[in-house]
Amino acid sequence: MKTILKRALFLFLFAFSLQSCEDQDDVAQPADVQVNSFIWKGLNEVYLWQADVPNLADNRFASEDDLNKFLRGYTKPEDLFQDLLNKPVSKYPNGDAIDRFSWIVDDYTVLEQELSGISKNNGVDFRLSRISSNSNDIVGYVRYIIPNSDASTKAIKRGDLFTSVNGTKLTVDNYQQLLINSDSYTLNLADYNGSSFVLNGKSVALTKTVLEENPIFINKVITSGSHKIGYLMYNGFYDEYDDKLNQAFGDLKAQGVTDFVLDLRYNGGGSIATSAKLASMITGQFDTQIFSKMTFNAKQMKGISDAELEQLNVRFVKNLNSLNMSTVYVITTASTASASELIINGLKPYINVVQIGETTVGKNVGSFTVYDSETLTTKKGINPNHKYAMQPLVLKITNSANFGDYTSGLQPTYQQFEQILNYGVLGEPTEPLLGIAISKITGATAKRIMIDTEPERPYLTDSKILNGLNHGMYLKNAPKVF
Repeated sequence: MKTILKRALFLFLFAFSLQSCEDQDDVAQPADVQVNSFIWKGLNEVYLWQADVPNLADNRFASEDDLNKFLRGYTKPEDLFQDLLNKPVSKYPNGDAIDRFSWIVDDYTVLEQELSGISKNNGVDFRLSRISSNSNDIVGYVRYIIPNSDASTKAIKRGDLFTSVNGTKLTVDNYQQLLINSDSYTLNLADYNGSSFVLNGKSVALTKTVLEENPIFINKVITSGSHKIGYLMYNGFYDEYDDKLNQAFGDLKAQGVTDFVLDLRYNGGGSIATSAKLASMITGQFDTQIFSKMTFNAKQMKGISDAELEQLNVRFVKNLNSLNMSTVYVITTASTASASELIINGLKPYINVVQIGETTVGKNVGSFTVYDSETLTTKKGINPNHKYAMQPLVLKITNSANFGDYTSGLQPTYQQFEQILNYGVLGEPTEPLLGIAISKITGATAKRIMIDTEPERPYLTDSKILNGLNHGMYLKNAPKVF
């Protein structure tokens, strides 16, 4: 049985040999054709929905010349990439998209940094929502401030609102230009008067720097009666912080926590391996049992034996600081995605998972980085003429009970939306969503601090997506089967 990497190497060698035989003078192709060739061949080999895209079919082109003629019809690699996806969200924005999460970059160094939580960032983590379901105007909510950032030195905090940037009103048509395309901008702050958002005359000038965010934002113990409640606000599954995450659980364990609340409300995901480790730290009593199962496209799965299929299982991890919980309380919002959802779904066959907050994104598919190289998934023999790389969806993931159909999101056990009239202080028992979790743990009645008359405002996007972190669930390397 060939591995994914062996198949990729064979495909590339075969393609190059065809090209050499047909036209020796065409080996050194222009960079744009090389990039387009890489995109087609990479997606043809590993893309999850390869069989559903006619132009990715193995027999679509009779020769390398025919393929190159097709590829030369695209002057922008990004356009080719989008055209080769299965109903991408860029072309099906109104809910009919199948592929909502594949992306391509023109510099793999930036992509590698993004997957590690490094981005060009001014430190304001925010959510953007439409003012109402039928409005194109946008309001921004400051969710938290990243420590050691430019924003951490400025007069801006969680709960602040903004409706304009550089004096221009934010709309669905201009927010990307205003918030992405400039390294410096000024947020014009606003107040909510109960019916509308009004500029209050305050503004904050911000500058983006290369910023690495520690995903362990809050780690503490809250004592309520006889309960010692561990609380972890975790904002990204970045495997470079796995040791620090284990240390954080060691601190909770040393303090003898009796209950545990995992706050993933702003966590868009990350490493699958880190998700399995976090699940193991929450539990600890399921060493080496199956946490989740992965399947790849039909080409990769064809002929896989039972022994090889076993290699696609992700298992709980031994020898970590574990809390041995039989119940976990997880806080979610519309920004909770991928590896965060995997925690919820992966733990459900084993322990009681109580979800509090909003319905999650619904990302049950994952990726790995695809390079223009001999192996596709490493930089061995990488093409030196460009730095394009792809993060296409390549796998679907389920839990040990084979459930993974949650593309509409995971619904909360107790639904409660974050609302701007009482955002609360993160990590404090009076913060509304944490307050509900504590009340469910202790049996006490949660203090009613929500404003029921405030309308729900449709989620549009958030700063993690705009800064390139996306809703990721990824493998560092393609799995090796025997």
